[in-house]
Amino acid sequence: MFYHLLKYVLLGPLLRLVFRPRIEGLDNVPSSGPAIVAGNHLSFSDHFLMPAVLGRRITFLAKAEYFTGPGLRGRLTAAFFRGAGQIPVDRSGKEAGRAAIREGLGVLRRGELLGIYPEGTRSHDGRLYKGKVGVAVMALKAGVPVVPCAMIGTFEAQPPGRVVPRVRPVTIRFGEPLDFSRYAGLEDDRTVLRAVTDEIMYAILSLSGQEYVDEYAAVVKEKQAAARERRFPRMPLS
Repeated sequence: MFYHLLKYVLLGPLLRLVFRPRIEGLDNVPSSGPAIVAGNHLSFSDHFLMPAVLGRRITFLAKAEYFTGPGLRGRLTAAFFRGAGQIPVDRSGKEAGRAAIREGLGVLRRGELLGIYPEGTRSHDGRLYKGKVGVAVMALKAGVPVVPCAMIGTFEAQPPGRVVPRVRPVTIRFGEPLDFSRYAGLEDDRTVLRAVTDEIMYAILSLSGQEYVDEYAAVVKEKQAAARERRFPRMPLS
C-alpha cells in the first residue's frame, strides 16, 4: 500500500517533474515472473528513479546504513526504504554477502523483480567499476534473466555530497535480458561467476557509455582516502 502511494501519488510525480526522465527499452523488463535488474549506480536518486519508471514493483538490496542514518534526512530515508519493502544489507564480511544473496534469492523465488547494483557502491567519479559476483550467483542459482540498466545523467544531477538534486533531464535505458542458462549448475565455479559478472558489466557499459575501471569501486575509494591522509595527515589532539 505504502509502496504504491509513494510511487503513484507522492514521489513518482515529483521525480518526473524534477528529472523529466527519458525511458528507453522498458519493454525489455519482463512484465511478470522473476528477473534481476542490474544497473550502474551514480547517484542517491537512482534508488527512486528506477522504481518510479517501472510498471511493476522492484525490490532492491539496499545498504544497511540507509536504514540507520542520523537526523531528519536519515529518518525520512529509512521510512522510505522500509515502506517500499527494500531489504537492508550489511556489507561487512563474507557472511554478510551470503546473507544478501539469501535475501535476494527469496525475492526471486516469490516471482518478483530484484534490483541490484553490481558495483556494490555508488561511483564517486561517474565511471563504471568492476562488478562483484553476487549478481552472478543469484542469476545462476535462481535461473533467471538479468536485465542490464543504465542511469545516464543522474551523477550530474546529484553527485556525491549533494543533498538537493539539480533540475535536469536524465535517461534510464534498459537493455535486452541476458540469459545464462548455459551455465546452470555452475554457480560455485569462480571462473564462471567472474565471466557472467563481466558480461553483465559489459552490457551496462554498452548502454551507459561510461569509462570503465577494472577495479572495485570500494578499493579505489580506500586508496584515494589513504593518499589524502598521507598528503594531509591529521594533527594529533593536544
